[in-house]
Amino acid sequence: MSDLSTQTSLKTLLATTVADLQRLIKAQVDLAKAELAGSTQAAAKTGVILTAAILLAGLAGIFALVTIAYVLVALGLPVWAGFGIVTVVLFLIAVVLGLISRSSAKKIKGPERTIAEIAKTKAALSSSGPADPSLPPGSSH
Repeated sequence: MSDLSTQTSLKTLLATTVADLQRLIKAQVDLAKAELAGSTQAAAKTGVILTAAILLAGLAGIFALVTIAYVLVALGLPVWAGFGIVTVVLFLIAVVLGLISRSSAKKIKGPERTIAEIAKTKAALSSSGPADPSLPPGSSH
């Protein structure tokens, strides 16, 4: 084979490799976008539902707490003691919910498939190919 045809085939091979790499990177970016879009939509829907639930529970909770405080007063406690007991119970519930929320937040994951695919690509690129792109595979300085 002549030196010119070898250079031409190396240039063609390099151009094809670069094009394939560009397509691979674009596909990985598209995968990341798709994963994050699905997560964003699910988070938005969950947020709307959670907001409505919190609003309704808050309104109902206020009425229930005032009722409980007055029940304690009707049982013979002073007004301040009835409302004080309800307040302490509310603080305890808030602490428990905060701990549950922290535990739940630790389970949130990022785009795992995208990260895995990028790691595979990095490994494939670092293990194959010459150190100097102008040299054919298998040759050295």
